[in-house]
Amino acid sequence: MIDVSTLAGQCVALFGLGGSGRATALALKAGGAKVVAFDDNPASIEAAKSDGIAIADLHGIDWSRQAALILSPGVPLTHPRPHWTADLATAAGVPIIGDVELFSRERAARAPDAPFIAITGTNGKSTTTALIAHCLRSAGRDTQLGGNIGVAVLTLDAPTPDRFYVVECSSYQIDLAPSIAPSVAILLNLTPDHLDRHGTMEHYAAVKARLLEKAGMSVVGVDDEHCRAIAEGLEARGRPVTRISQKTELADGVFFDGTSVVAAGKTLRSAFDLTGIGSLRGRHNGQNAAAAVAALLASGLTHAEVETGLRSFPGLAHRMEEVGRIGRTLFVNDSKATNAEAAAPALGSFRDIRWIVGGLPKEGGISSLAPLFPRVAKAYLIGEAAPAFAATLGDRVPFEISGTLDIAVANAARDAAAAVESEPVVLLSPACASFDQFRNFEVRGAAFRDAVARLPGIELFRKGEA
Repeated sequence: MIDVSTLAGQCVALFGLGGSGRATALALKAGGAKVVAFDDNPASIEAAKSDGIAIADLHGIDWSRQAALILSPGVPLTHPRPHWTADLATAAGVPIIGDVELFSRERAARAPDAPFIAITGTNGKSTTTALIAHCLRSAGRDTQLGGNIGVAVLTLDAPTPDRFYVVECSSYQIDLAPSIAPSVAILLNLTPDHLDRHGTMEHYAAVKARLLEKAGMSVVGVDDEHCRAIAEGLEARGRPVTRISQKTELADGVFFDGTSVVAAGKTLRSAFDLTGIGSLRGRHNGQNAAAAVAALLASGLTHAEVETGLRSFPGLAHRMEEVGRIGRTLFVNDSKATNAEAAAPALGSFRDIRWIVGGLPKEGGISSLAPLFPRVAKAYLIGEAAPAFAATLGDRVPFEISGTLDIAVANAARDAAAAVESEPVVLLSPACASFDQFRNFEVRGAAFRDAVARLPGIELFRKGEA
């Protein structure tokens, strides 16, 4: 844990006592701050009390004495309207910050030169974050992985000059981190997302861009107009930028050419072949790998160290995770694909697919995936979405209504075994939320793994990084 000493002896209010909120309260308390915390959830309050965290209704505290309001990233700061604690803090002139800001202050105070790679974007953040951390660890670097990827940043080991930090940052976390100054900041891409919390696409893009403002080096994907504008703005202000692309060959930058990541410059050109790396299959992963290569080379790794890391990357659990094989049939867990847009990369990365799809449907269903239907040999429909998805597929894709995941896995494996294709794929990419049958997508993905593991003749691969 990182003891937050930069607020030692000061009064601090905190709202939101989920996992990261409770970790933040404990880090503040360990560093000597006078923390008072609250949450709307009674169970979270009881859990915090058991950890010795002081609890009080923040309506009744003396806001004039507070040095800061620490807001959990899941709590609205601006849209659709500020949370009531944010209103009270603003009225009293109290700064509103989050756990990534506290980490940034501790790094600045203790080890300002500690390498810090921060990753954001609409899609691909977690894979890129995990890939960078894996490459650093495989190269023998002392590496801490955290942030929005699921490990609260203040639970990491304390900053030292030679300790690398690889931190996934959501827009919510960036919004609450005004002093963040990574060694390398990565902005992968921007598409409309979380607009209920940001109001407009312009505001969402502006928040994401803040991650880059004080970075030593910015790595920016330039395949969408918003990111291109951000890269141009940084360059106009004299900030160093490395451009990346999965679509266009760059004379000066890092790009994916369909098989390799190419780092191109005025005097240097090197390539990293991704052929045969199942965990980095697909053009979208070409962009993730390009971002990782740019950040790792900027952080001092050699070509050989980066190449070794790429080739040994196991992938992320539940994100195009290759689970196992029976003969020619590959089984892939893409349970993280909880809407159609998220399912598209997996469907675009394979052919001859036995597609397990369904769950609690999202608005729009799977209609947007129609251009990818020719890749699907047969669909196996599960959960509440099954009747609606059957209507969408119609006579364009053979399908059955399997109902449950166990039945879908067994039937898809049977049909794949009878196929004549060179490598049939049984793919769980549900394009739906899990909540009709599972607590979350992780539990759904684990159920898929378990069902695959029970198949006769299965050769299981090792799990991806969580």
